[in-house]
Parts: sequence; C-alpha cells; structure tokens
Amino acid sequence: MKLSKICSSTLTVTLMLGAFSLSAPADARNWHQDDLPPGLERLQEKFEKLKKDLKQRHGSIQVGPRPYWLVDDMDEGRLKDRLQRCESKPMRRTSFSIGHRGAPLQFPEHTLESYVAAARMGAGILECDVAFTADRELVCRHAQNDLHTTTNIVTIPELNAKCTQPFVPADPASGTPAQAECRTSDITLAEFKSLEGKMDAYEPMATTPEEYVGGTANWRTDLYASRGTLLSHKESIELFKALGVQFTPELKTPVVEMPFEGDYTQQDYARQMIQDYIDAGVSPAEVWPQSFQLEDVLFWINETPEFGRQAVFLDESPITPETSSLAYMESLRAQGVNVLAPAIWKMLTLNGHQEIVPSEYAQNARAAGLDLIAWSLERSGPLTNGGGWYYQTVNEAINNDGDMMTVLDVLAKDVGVIGVFSDWPATTTFYANCMGLR
Repeated sequence: MKLSKICSSTLTVTLMLGAFSLSAPADARNWHQDDLPPGLERLQEKFEKLKKDLKQRHGSIQVGPRPYWLVDDMDEGRLKDRLQRCESKPMRRTSFSIGHRGAPLQFPEHTLESYVAAARMGAGILECDVAFTADRELVCRHAQNDLHTTTNIVTIPELNAKCTQPFVPADPASGTPAQAECRTSDITLAEFKSLEGKMDAYEPMATTPEEYVGGTANWRTDLYASRGTLLSHKESIELFKALGVQFTPELKTPVVEMPFEGDYTQQDYARQMIQDYIDAGVSPAEVWPQSFQLEDVLFWINETPEFGRQAVFLDESPITPETSSLAYMESLRAQGVNVLAPAIWKMLTLNGHQEIVPSEYAQNARAAGLDLIAWSLERSGPLTNGGGWYYQTVNEAINNDGDMMTVLDVLAKDVGVIGVFSDWPATTTFYANCMGLR
C-alpha cells in the first residue's frame, strides 16, 4: 500500500463546538459576536490568526537545527556524509513523517500548538488519540485517564472533585506519594475544553496541586507550555484539513467498563470516530484509523471497508515465536489487515557484527504483504546509554544521539516502513527529504 501524496487545497477552518460552526452554516450566519458560546471567542481568535499565518507560510517547511545536530553527532561513514550533503536542501511535507501526538518533545501533546508545530516541521500525517467524555463526545487525549498529568485539572477544585481519584497530597514523612486519576469520562466536553494542556508529567511527592502538575523531564522543556489549547476530535479534523495533512486517529482502549453507562458499546465508540470523518467530508484515503485492539481494526474492515483498508493494527505484544512467525502475519493479512504498526524495537535486531538489521518479525511481516509503520522516534531522551525501551533489541549498538539517524535509515531502507511516528517530526521530515522519500 502506498501513502497518497499530501496537498492542501483549502485553508478554511471550521471549528465545531456543539451545534455552532465558525464556518457559519446557513442556520447560524445571523449570529453576532456577542452570541458566541462561552470560551469560543478565544478559540475563534486563535483559528483566525492561524489561518492568516498559514496563508503567509503556505508551503514553507522548517525543520530547525535539531536534525543537523543529530547528523553532526553521528559516527563517521557514508550515511553521515550523505545526510550532511542535504543541509541546504529545501524541505517538503512528507507522509513518511507522522506527528506522534503533535510535537510533544517540547509542546504539550494533543494541543493546537503541538499540532501546528508538527505541521510546520513537515509532518504529513498528524495523530489525534481519541477518548470520550461523560457526555460521549470525542476528544484528543493519549489516554482516557491521563488528564491529571497532561492538563491543569487538579488545580481547578470543582473539576478535581469530579475526578475518579481527586488529588491527594503526598505524605513526605511516610514516603507515600501523591495520588490522582482524572478521566475524560469524568467530565463533559465543555468542562474538558475549559482545561489547559501541559507537558505530560507530574511530581510524585507533591503536597499541593500546583506542585503536582510539575515534574517535566529535564530533557524536555516547559518553554512552550505556557498555553495548550485542547481540542475535540471534530476540531482536530478541521485543523488538520486547514494544515493540509492526513489523519491518523487512534481509538484509545477505555479504562471504564464497556458498555459505558450500560448502553455505549465499544462498537458505538469505534463507529462514532469514523462517522466524524464521514460528516466532515474527509476521503477515506486520507485517514489511517488505529487501535491496539485487533477487534476494533476488524470492525472497521468489515463495517466501513473504505476506512478499513488503511486501518492500522498497533502491535504491542511481546515477541514470541508465534507472534513473529510468518503464519501469524499471514493470518492478519487474511483477515483484511493491511497495515501493522509495532514499536521500533520489534523490527530491529543486531547481526554478528553488532550492526542494526531487520528482525525476523519485520521480515515475516513484509513477506506476508503487510505495510509497516514504526513508533516512536524522539521519545527516549538522550541515547548515550543505549536508548532505553524503544531500542531494547539494539541497545548495545546505541551510544550517541546520532545513532537515531542510523536506526531511521535501517527502518526506511532495510525494513521498508512506510512511515515513522516521531515526537519531533523535523527529524523524520529531514531524513525523508534527504533520501527522496514521499
């Protein structure tokens, strides 16, 4: 399967909140500014400013200094020489570069600001992880139960009180850490939209809510966390259309018992996510729906085959002889799965010369005719000590940040992935442009 070419045909932004649209449908064109629902005026101003900025910067992709810094850190060799020759090459948007939650290496994940940053770095596909609220509206969050670490909810008493586990301060004397768990299903869409996104982190020994929302890793930053505009799923669709990128929504596995409140089933949830794209007039060729649950993927394949053709099965199972076998890969293909997305480490191994090469898992997946997408680059922090979880099968060959480019090269050339999720899409954009990938 081949990712289709990205092009932006419109810069019109339609911001949906309840029944109101900023594109002013026929029944709303007589509304005055004073009639806007609370909080929508601020979002309208942001989107209008964004549209002007997009018009001025249309087609301008800026990868910044980081890709070049990584190249300079590489071991000497042919790959480094080739990448260095690309330093003056103009950059284009590429669907090989997928914004994982936007650009959360430095921007609060799943926020307008994070998505715009990723698009400006040339990401051709952006991800909205989809969770549902108490009133069964869909929103962009990495997990149904991460509001306490990705937003300011615990600092707002009336909303903190609605959390599954409201904030409880740490007890330094006993060493007992602070507690909190806040779910999207604890609050309504309107309450969700009143929150501010922040870097995903928390301070475990916090004694106040204000302390709890700190804790950002020292290799990330709060420099761009002074504002984080949260989005509904419908709003993300309109934003991505304006940015000229494709869509990869991930149906998050619920942490509440399904059916939710007795009658909202997993299939209702999966169906609702796809329906948002149908209602927005988005072509199925532009959408890559994802799930870690094979049942969701098969549901899309069977119920909405146009969207099921590019449905992505996110594979987080341990490597075993069975789950890496050709027979297993062929069984996925026989059920209609076309795209498989494992973690980076599952597709790599070391040969006898300690060189990074494709794993048996990757080879069998390709032999079965599956397209592969990797996750997630730029999520491990500094790589001087082996790269951690995402590089676990090749840790012995990882000793500097420049090795990230070597990993990317093996994934693209030897494994043959069609795209790579990254927390800083400039890196994947730079590599794809340098190597002539689309």
